[in-house]
Amino acid sequence: MDKIRVLYVEDEPFLGKIVKESLESRDYEVRMVRDGAKALPAYKNYAPDICVLDVMLPNKDGFTIGQEVRALDPRIPILFLTAKNQTQDLLKGFESGGNDYIKKPFSMEELIVRMENLLKLVKATRQRLQPDSKISLGSYNFLPYKYELHHDGDIKRLSHREAQLLQILANNRNYTIERKEILNQVWGDDSFFNSRNLDVYIKKLRDYLKNDDQVRIITLKGVGYHFVVE
Repeated sequence: MDKIRVLYVEDEPFLGKIVKESLESRDYEVRMVRDGAKALPAYKNYAPDICVLDVMLPNKDGFTIGQEVRALDPRIPILFLTAKNQTQDLLKGFESGGNDYIKKPFSMEELIVRMENLLKLVKATRQRLQPDSKISLGSYNFLPYKYELHHDGDIKRLSHREAQLLQILANNRNYTIERKEILNQVWGDDSFFNSRNLDVYIKKLRDYLKNDDQVRIITLKGVGYHFVVE
């Protein structure tokens, strides 16, 4: 069985050595890069299964790297390592293509659990979807594998979180889905911070779907959402 390949971008030598050796002891194959400017060439040459990116890096930050990697592969799992905990910083991470983040300092157990969770989610999604899969939502066509929302010749490219959330809503169209269920599926828990994130993404999706009044995301206060597609 082939080892899981990890692209690990970290400029702190001591931390990097610990994480790299710990992952390798658990049978991961790790390519470590310390310079942000060298991350994308390493990604292209190495073809990893998952990217673990520090945010604060010399020459190019992790968010920029995440955007560049995501443009090349809409499905590659990206996990950010960050010392930041401000809402806007973390939202920027998700907008940059990140699937998840972990705050420093962290335990290796937590890092590995989050990595394995992302790999399982991506594998399950790839098994369900074909590259040309299309979901009709009123006058919109949603291509989840490509992270695209099409409408009248226009193409809106979605972030991973936006596509993931729209997929959940589409799978439950014309049914009520509880807010807690969405939070657990997308973020893994229903904390206050993640709940705030969900509000932001619901607002964005409503804006993307505003050109068809037969497609609506209805908020059921204290319960969740009802995604109407007439």
